[in-house]
Amino acid sequence: MSRREIVQKWNETRAPALTPQTLVRIAALAIGVLLPVAATNFVLFQLTLALIYAIAILGLSLLTGFNGQFSLGHSAFFAIGAYTAAIMMDRGIDYIWTLPAAGLVCLVFGFLFGLPALRLHGVYLALATFSLAVATPQILKSTPLEPWTGGVQGIVILKPDAPFGLPLSADQWLYYLTLAILLLMFFCAHNLINSRTGRAIIAIRDNPIAARAMGVDISLYKALTFGVSAFYTGVAGALGAIVIQFVAPDSFTFTFAIALFVGLVVGGVNSIAGTLFGGLFVVFVPNIAEQVSKGLAGAVYGAILILVIYVMPSGAAGLVRLVVSKVARASAQQK
Repeated sequence: MSRREIVQKWNETRAPALTPQTLVRIAALAIGVLLPVAATNFVLFQLTLALIYAIAILGLSLLTGFNGQFSLGHSAFFAIGAYTAAIMMDRGIDYIWTLPAAGLVCLVFGFLFGLPALRLHGVYLALATFSLAVATPQILKSTPLEPWTGGVQGIVILKPDAPFGLPLSADQWLYYLTLAILLLMFFCAHNLINSRTGRAIIAIRDNPIAARAMGVDISLYKALTFGVSAFYTGVAGALGAIVIQFVAPDSFTFTFAIALFVGLVVGGVNSIAGTLFGGLFVVFVPNIAEQVSKGLAGAVYGAILILVIYVMPSGAAGLVRLVVSKVARASAQQK
């Protein structure tokens, strides 16, 4: 074996160096794990909601950012997931089982809704999903469903305690549970996007005619993407019901759908990690706007949103990638 072959084999087998991107991920994970130690229960509750909204925005990102289907109706799938969990818990079923059940129910609803929506594109699809978001709260209030949904009164559920005698409060346990589910969802979404199926999904967004010419079944992939997107949002809805301990139709209005879409844009339309920034924006920025001026909270919120979009036109994830790449280039030049 020559010297060049020995050096090449050594370079292939040695442990890879830590990149700036990896260091950022490790630091973010460490902060996320240690936050419950220092945060108060209310702040921990807000952070848990931010993680839940990040999961919902991730589902919207798979549909809109990676597949190119514009949706303004994901509050409906969030509501279906929340009510699935609340109804099951109200009838004595353990909360853990409500999470996959809510996801599967929303998967079916999303797939069935995606089938007739295949003929719609752009603003017409947005209008169809808008009608879904507007109609869902009214349907949940309807008399035939009132024995299940509680009508306008909604359903009150109990917050679960930490299992196995873990020395954690209920808020800490739900935070760690939500964080674990978020990481699992991130992992699954990353593998999906980088798989053959993910490449087909992105190809449909970029050039549907070319994708069809390469043998991609556009109708099937679009409907399945709608279902998977609804699955993610349904799981988030179930977690939201468990954390908030209450569900009611007026909690899932069209305003909430717009908030999810705003979180998608702020985090980065086609960024998996950016959904976390979107979730934080959805939870904390409205509170900041109210603290600045209660009478003009909407105006302050709009000004903050315009400023964020101006400073970060590609979303928070794009800004982080730009900063990390510049730091990496600067460190490489110093070496």
